[in-house]
Amino acid sequence: MAKVLVVGGGGREHAIVHALSKSAKVDEIYAIPGNAGIAKLAMCVNIKDNDVEGIVDFAKAEAVDLVVVGPEATLALGIIDELTKAGIKAFGPTKSAAMIEASKNFAKELMLKYDIPTARFEVFNDYKEALEYVKISPFPTVIKYDGLAQGKGVVIANNLKEADETLKDMLLDDKFGHGKVVIEEYLEGPEFSLMCFVDGVNVYPLEMAQDHKRAYDNDLGPNTGGMGAYSPLPFITEDDSKYAMEKIMIPTAKAMVNEGVPFKGVLYGGLMKTKKGIKVIEFNCRFGDPETEVVLPRLTSDIYDAFMAIVDGNKPVLSWEKCYTIGIVLASKGYPGSYQKGYVINNADNENIYHMGTKIDENGNLVTNGGRVLFAVGKGDTLEEANKNAISIVNEIECENLFHRTDIGAKAYRK
Repeated sequence: MAKVLVVGGGGREHAIVHALSKSAKVDEIYAIPGNAGIAKLAMCVNIKDNDVEGIVDFAKAEAVDLVVVGPEATLALGIIDELTKAGIKAFGPTKSAAMIEASKNFAKELMLKYDIPTARFEVFNDYKEALEYVKISPFPTVIKYDGLAQGKGVVIANNLKEADETLKDMLLDDKFGHGKVVIEEYLEGPEFSLMCFVDGVNVYPLEMAQDHKRAYDNDLGPNTGGMGAYSPLPFITEDDSKYAMEKIMIPTAKAMVNEGVPFKGVLYGGLMKTKKGIKVIEFNCRFGDPETEVVLPRLTSDIYDAFMAIVDGNKPVLSWEKCYTIGIVLASKGYPGSYQKGYVINNADNENIYHMGTKIDENGNLVTNGGRVLFAVGKGDTLEEANKNAISIVNEIECENLFHRTDIGAKAYRK
């Protein structure tokens, strides 16, 4: 029987832990640092998820059989390299391969070199040069911070004033740290997420999902880390799936090998179905959040076996339930801006609720402890049924400082 350590403390990690808890081969699960929901399925360990040395020492001391790393920031620190050096099996990309997410510039140059379809772009580290460029560019235009920004480093500027403010934030005020910006042409069409298990040139697709980035209904409000998701996607055809694999995901995996940075783990393609074909919006080096929370509940095969297959260089077995899932984020009022923590939550003890930002306070109460707090997942034979079930779970949760969108997946089932 196996011991598994999951690194991270959000909804994505709760979904991974939940999937691992169903494996007949796993008998002990640890989480660093975990959260109040994960604590019902795993032993949470009070180590920060960016403490690479502490995580490696714990994994060695407990003789864990596998480490699964959730957060991109931890992967970008090189935790997989350090775990591998210590002789511990770990699922995720090396520090150099994680550059596909850690640097937008790296990803865009890779796509340009290997003819992988994406938006036209230019890269700047000088504010004045960037401003002059947007002055002669059509609006809207897309401005991305080059490094990691917890899902908040992308701005769609609709006019020069918005573009100028964004460039000042990113290049003068170092809002996300000192770095460059990538300025891209604005593409139109529905976005979708294709996550694949990758081992060098071998690419194995998971089921697709669609995330909803805007804070409020009808795609209004600021960009967030994601306010909900659903799976599968009625608007994606078999031809679309084939194109995404053959022209994007497989060539990208091969490109990484050619560049001397072979990828192992989950490669996330943030894609868009435009009138001119499917194009890449971004790549991530790990499971998407909140897409993971609607994809993994549909997995019927053993996820531990799949993780180990990728780590050991074998072909994973992946099978899926024929159903729909819709997940709704309950977020703290004020998110993605400033918000308060510590509000008591009742009626959240449901295996279809993944915890994103919770903790147990000194009085033993479950309380809010983040911007995104809970994720309620409904399952059904249709999207409408999945939505109805998700909403009924949301309605049972009691907390005075949470809000949520009511239209997750609606464009796919409201004709």
